[in-house]
Parts: sequence; structure tokens; C-alpha cells
Amino acid sequence: MSVRLKLTLSYAGFVMLAGVLLLTAVWVSLLEYVPDDWDRRMLYENPNRQLLLRTFAPAAAAVMAFLLLFGLLGGWFLAGRVLAPLSRITDATRLATNGSLSHRIRLPGRKDEFRELADAFDTMLARLEAHVAEQQRFAANASHELRTPLAISKSLIDVARADPDPDTGKLMDRLHAVNTRAIDLTEALLLLSRAEQRSFTREPVDLSLLAEEATETLLPLAEKHGVSIETSGDVAPTNGSQALLLQLTMNLLHNAIVHNLPERGTVWVMTRVRPETVVLTVENTSEELTPQLISTLTEPFRRGTERIHTDHAGVGLGLAIVKTITQAHDGTLTLTPRPTGGIRIAVELPATAPRAEDR
Repeated sequence: MSVRLKLTLSYAGFVMLAGVLLLTAVWVSLLEYVPDDWDRRMLYENPNRQLLLRTFAPAAAAVMAFLLLFGLLGGWFLAGRVLAPLSRITDATRLATNGSLSHRIRLPGRKDEFRELADAFDTMLARLEAHVAEQQRFAANASHELRTPLAISKSLIDVARADPDPDTGKLMDRLHAVNTRAIDLTEALLLLSRAEQRSFTREPVDLSLLAEEATETLLPLAEKHGVSIETSGDVAPTNGSQALLLQLTMNLLHNAIVHNLPERGTVWVMTRVRPETVVLTVENTSEELTPQLISTLTEPFRRGTERIHTDHAGVGLGLAIVKTITQAHDGTLTLTPRPTGGIRIAVELPATAPRAEDR
């Protein structure tokens, strides 16, 4: 039984019940003014209850038949009008099920429960369409990046097989570099998937300690690039995965070192505490960047305005991983250009009370 039929029967039943109650009230009122005694010879001459019953019963039956018909037809019409928006929402749901995420309901009329439901459904479809498009773009880029090292390895092996006197040492070095890059890319993709699924255990973490650990780890890389690292800040307690937040800090610091001035560059790593949040900030010196350019830096496999090349030291997922880890920890990521050149990246996470040993 459809909802429209249920509403129709409910409306008709309500109308019939109201008619019965009304006729009963009229009948009871009339009985007060009609005598109960009667004489068969005077049946059609004086008013009495038997004569009233014979007159009232057919009229009441006709009224009830009319109310039944009116209740069914009126209920069917009103139920159709009320459920019309639901039919549009159902049609949109079927289209979305078949893969059409671009369709929108855009329900007109006043803002009622159905309008709120339709608007919420349109918002969900818009977010889902954007998410699917992003996933498709990411999958296409990832497949390309994973295929490239395999193609390079195959080419190197084919060249070595065709060369009667190949340089085995050089070939092994190049194959090792290509395979290392493929492994790094695969691990980055796994880390990105783990962060997106939030499949990690939360524990107390101090961002200032992670900043110090990342600085010590990447100090040789900074010295190799002629970059100095300056750290400052206070204890910044939060809750989350220590491994993921350390990876976040390492990615930020690595990105700041690699994309820096050729000589005498500087990286600043700072932690500070706000009333309800803690902030990890990483700044570097570099060429001037536009806001339009910075808005693309967190996209996977992007570096500035161009896609990364396979010979780059990174795999193009550094800031994309930072963004995903930040969102998985209910935080916000902010990228702003520095007036004198370079970029300022701030990760803001919910704060927790510091542990006793950190005070």
C-alpha cells in the first residue's frame, strides 16, 4: 500500500468519523423535541420518533455516502499535492543511483520540511560530485605516476639487453633510484588512504617535540641545501596519531627546505598555544608566490602551476598528505604567501590540557 493511498484512506476515515459524530449530535438534539409515544393512525399527522427515523435515516445514509466519496477524492488529490515534492526527491535519488550526480532538485516554494530535505539533498549531491571528481582525478594521476617508474625500468632493461657491453653498475644505480621512487610513492598513497579513513588511535601529542624531532632528522638535508632552520615556541599539546602528526611536520619542513632559496635560505618552525587550539607554523624564504598559485599546492601531484616530473625528489603528495592528516585531526590548514617571498603554512589543531610531565 502506497503512502498516498494510506493518506487518502486516513483523510476519508477522518471525514467519515466527523460526519458520524455530527449526525449523531443532530439526532440526539432532535429527539429532545419529538415525543416517544405514537399512534399508528396518527403516524403521518403528528411528529414522533418513528416518523423522524424513517425520514432521517435515508438522508443520513446519503450524507455519509457523499462524505465517503468526497473524502476519497479529496484525500487522493490532497495527498498527491503534499507528496509531489517527495516524488521529485525520489526521482533525483534514482538518477544519483544510476551515476548522475549533476542533477539537482531545486525545489521551489516556501521553506518547509520538504524544501529543507531537498536543499540538504542538493548540498549532499554537490559535495559527492566534487568528491568523486577529486577521487577520479587523483586515481588518474596516481596511476600515471605509478606507471612511469615501471615504464622507465622496462626501458632501462630493454636498453641494457640490446647493449652488448652494458654498464651494469650504472644500470643498477638508475634502477635502484627508480624503484625507490616507486616505493616512496606507494607508501605515500597508503599513508594518504590511512589518514582519510581515520584508522588511527588518538593519544596525547606535543607538537613542539615533533617539531624538534623533525628538525634534527632533516638537518643534514638543510645543510646540503644551504638552508638554516630556526625553531621556537611553547609546549603545544593536542590529541592524535603521533606517527601521522610527525609525518605532517616532516612533510612541512621538507617542503620548506627543498623549495627554498639556492643559497642562505631560512626556515622558521614555530608552535604556539591559543585558548582552544594549538598552531604549528612553518615559514621559508623563496621566490614570491601568488595566492592563485598557493591555492593549488595542496592538490595531489601538483607543484606550483605544473605537474611534477618524475625526476623530482618528491612524489607530489607532501602537502596533500599534510592537508589530509590535518582534516583527519579536525584541524585547519592555512597557506599564505610571505610579502618578502616564500610561504607561511599554519596547521591549527584542537588543544588539550598539557600532561604533568610536560609542565
